[in-house]
Amino acid sequence: MIVLGADTHKSSHTIAAVGATSGELVGDETIAVGDRGFVAALDWARGLEDERVWALEDCRHVSGAFERFLVVHGERVVRVATRLMAGERRGGRDRGKSDLIDALAVARAALREGVDRLPVAELAGVELDIRLLVDHRERLVRMRTALYNDLLWHLHDLWPEQTFPGCALLSKKWTTRIARRLGRAEQTARVRIARDELRHLRELSMTVDALEAEIADLVAEVAPQLLAEPGFGPLTAGKLIGEIAGAQRSPATPNSPAPAASPRSRSARARPTATASTAAATARSTPPSTASPSPAPAATPRPRPTSNAKAPKARPTATPSAASNATSPAAPGTCSNHPRPIRSTPPTPIS
Repeated sequence: MIVLGADTHKSSHTIAAVGATSGELVGDETIAVGDRGFVAALDWARGLEDERVWALEDCRHVSGAFERFLVVHGERVVRVATRLMAGERRGGRDRGKSDLIDALAVARAALREGVDRLPVAELAGVELDIRLLVDHRERLVRMRTALYNDLLWHLHDLWPEQTFPGCALLSKKWTTRIARRLGRAEQTARVRIARDELRHLRELSMTVDALEAEIADLVAEVAPQLLAEPGFGPLTAGKLIGEIAGAQRSPATPNSPAPAASPRSRSARARPTATASTAAATARSTPPSTASPSPAPAATPRPRPTSNAKAPKARPTATPSAASNATSPAAPGTCSNHPRPIRSTPPTPIS
């Protein structure tokens, strides 16, 4: 069997074939990205060995097309995390850095970890769509928040006396009033920017709401039991589905043996501390006593200081002022269940 490690890039992929038993290089090939290059790589690999495993560096933004091509054609493909290749690069015999060295590091890292223990690549289902939609909605929400804050400052500069309730710029009633007033104002640069930002804010809000509805439909189709759980809405359930989808591709780890302790940690656990050694030596050297316990000696009273210079000074008792007594909801030492009223400024109507 051979393992074909691939170092993937935007315009080219470099593939290195190594023997599964020796780890020695059998052959290498560099192909251009595209269907023609993918077919050439598959034909070259079939000419090397019938039993083969493809190990791709887990950079799916550049390796996704090649990975899907191999899976569709019945090839066995595993993914190798980038962090697993650092040791192979450092321990390589060739100096420097090249695509072939990286491809060799991918293949040998797969051999070191075991191809049966690495996650298996498979065609994505509806879970990937949910993950992409959730991520896209979160990006749009961040863009909308930045636009919202910028528009608020523009409106404050234009109408400093105007106050808005929370999330007013996401309300159709308030945005209609603001757009009408901006349309009547003098069309300065700030007014034109505010009108443009208000229009983009409305469009983003409509897109965000449409994405949330689409995510809710997909989640109800894939995992309706999540929506029945308390506290799980469509967005939370969709994010969870996108994070754990395909977890069965990785081997189960509960029955795997615990990692072996390093020699340093084993010696640290085996070596007793100074306190433990002293306590054990004391217990061994002291014979058990059979006599009745003697009464404890009476404590000698400490003499009182003759001078008041070092005596601790008593802290004065804090006396509440008249103003605090007048504004406090209850007398000192009592508990009141009535919270203080919070004064809030009502929103100013837009004329």
